[in-house]
Parts: sequence; C-alpha cells; structure tokens
Amino acid sequence: MKKLLLLNGGHSEITLIKEAQRLGYYVITSGNDPRLIGHKLADENIFEDYSNYEKMLQIAENNKIDAVVSCANDFGAISAAYIAEKMGLPGHDSFKTTTLLHQKDSFKHFAKANNIQVAPSVEFSNIEDALKFDEYTFDYPMIVKPTDLTGGKGVSKAENREELTNAIAYAFEKTRKGSIVVEHFVEGSYHSFSTFVVNRKVIASYSDNEYSYINPFFVAASGGPARNISKIKELLIGQVEKIAELLNLVNGVFHIQYVMDENNIPYIMDITRRCSGDLYPEPVEHSTGLPWSKWIVLSETGSPDSSFMERGEQKIYCGRCCVMPKRNGVVSNVIIPEEIRKHVYKEIMWWKEGDLAKNYLADKCGILFWEFDSEEEMLSVIRDAFNKINVVVY
Repeated sequence: MKKLLLLNGGHSEITLIKEAQRLGYYVITSGNDPRLIGHKLADENIFEDYSNYEKMLQIAENNKIDAVVSCANDFGAISAAYIAEKMGLPGHDSFKTTTLLHQKDSFKHFAKANNIQVAPSVEFSNIEDALKFDEYTFDYPMIVKPTDLTGGKGVSKAENREELTNAIAYAFEKTRKGSIVVEHFVEGSYHSFSTFVVNRKVIASYSDNEYSYINPFFVAASGGPARNISKIKELLIGQVEKIAELLNLVNGVFHIQYVMDENNIPYIMDITRRCSGDLYPEPVEHSTGLPWSKWIVLSETGSPDSSFMERGEQKIYCGRCCVMPKRNGVVSNVIIPEEIRKHVYKEIMWWKEGDLAKNYLADKCGILFWEFDSEEEMLSVIRDAFNKINVVVY
C-alpha cells in the first residue's frame, strides 16, 4: 500500500484523511499535538512540528512515503513543497514559489510588481526601520501583520501613531520570520474566493462572506455565495489565472481572501494553495456538488482524474460557524437555540464537559454547518448567531 504523509491531524484535516484512505493510501499524520481529533482516523501518527520542514523531510524519507499533502496551514504548505521538491514528488509548486505565495512580504512584492490588486503596503525586516516609518505614507487606519502567520495572529489595527508603534512591536514579537507588513486598512466587507486551477485555468469556484467574533482578524463564520460576487467574479478569476501563468502553478486549489470596499473594488489580502481551515470543503461540496476534498488530495498527490473536468455552481446558501467561548474557563455546556439549530444540516462537535478554554479568541468547541433559503435569511441569521450560541464556562 502506498504511504501518504499528511502534515497535521486536526479537525480541519478530517476530510483529507478520509479521502486519502478512500483512494488507497496508508495515511501518516504528523503535527505536535496528539490531542487533535483527526489523528485517531489516520493509520499512523508521528508527532513532530510540521513547520519544521527539515524534520518533516526526515520523517518522509525514513518512512519512504509516496505522496505528501499539506495540512490546513501555511507552514504545512511550505513544508509539503519542500518535501516534494527534495524527494521528487508531484503535486506541489516549487519551494520558492510556495514561500512567495504564503508569506505576506514576498507576495506583496510580487503583487505590486505585477499589478495584482492588493492594498498599498510597506514591508519591514527589522523593528528599527519599521518604527521610523512615515505615518503619512498611508492614511489612518493602518493594519500591521506578521508576514508568516495565519488566523489573525499578531495582527493589529492602528488609528494613530501610538497604536501604530504598539502594533509594530506586537507583530515583531509574534513573527517567526522576523518581518512584518504595514498596510493601508481598506474599509469594507471580508470574503473568500476559493478556486480550483487546472492547466493554469480556473475550472471551478466558490465564494462566501466571512465573519469574525471577538477577534476581528479571525474568521469564525462564513456564508456563501459572497455578496455582489457576480460583479467581480471575472475580475477575481483573471487575477488567479494571471498569477498561475506568471508562476507556472501546478494543478490544485487556489484560495483568495479579499476585502471589498464601498465601490465594489476587491483587494486581495491573502493567498493560499492548501486546504482552507475549519472544514471549509464541507460547505463547498454541499453547495456545488463538487468533490473538493478529493480534488485537493488528488492534485497534491499528482494523480490524474477525469473529475477535474467537472464544473459546478453554487446552488445553495450555506456556510459554517465555529462554536467558541466568550471567555476563558471550564466548559460545562454548549447551548444552540432552535432558531439557529433549524438551519444546521450537519455538525462536528468535539468539546467535553470539563474542557479548559485557555484562549477564547481562537479555541473552538466544534463547527456547525448551516443552510438557508435566501441571501436575506443567511445574512440575518449569521449577523446574530454569535450572540445566541452560548458556550457556558465557569
């Protein structure tokens, strides 16, 4: 049986593990947290930090793997590309290209050089230069980000010089790479546009609106299709295909997060070439009927498959919602009111009574997948969902 290394075993990797096994692979999961619920589904676990790509390569070589699949994290995508390049495995862009796309400073340089629609920004590799930054380069507010982290880690919004100084220090404290991005904060709504690229052309896409909870920079819920997507879909496809041509990208998923301003102009914030987190493929498959998780595994293993020629459109208003506590403490119950429950078509819950919520800004008890009859209903329900779902902690 062929062996496949999947670089983590969290809830976000569940569908990838199952699809890889259906395709006949012996699945080895890695990552440094044995408690994650996906690991128990795998055939074998080797617990190491998946962001350490040299260590991941050693594991891959020692186990004579036949394929590698990224987890739902940018560090995983980079490690997977490194392994594939060193071992001559198919299904991944080069290590250089993967790093360029998944680190914000290098992507911003590339985007500005090639007229990709991004917010104005400046990149810094040391705190001294960043603190000398001329605050009048952009209008306030500004947003400051580590170049190499996801999920809103280390991100701050600055409304004045004092906040900017604090945001720069905070971003440098969090970054592993030692670099940050300062950019003009685009006022608008947040969205995702997830595509599948074959021969550098978009053959399928899915869009949604993104919502945060307590941490404004952490996506905690979504619902699609995205508002006004019909007005900008071709523009976004054009941007994806332009990047794919310039970088000669391999077949696979290509995911964009963007903010749309009041004039319906989309600004690309981040790009990833790996499975998006919090079981993102589930609503994609529910709405389009396309086997998104299977496609990701097939593409990252370099397997040809005729289903890549299938096309699908979003037919259902649906999305997902992370169930999160409002504060730290011991979880005693999760209460989902009927007005939310009636829209839930599937759920995955992993909380247990007595679990400790240590970081309420990111900790999750589970994920709800919801469906709606109309855009109006979807927007109305999501708007109030976090206030109505109650994670009881003491």
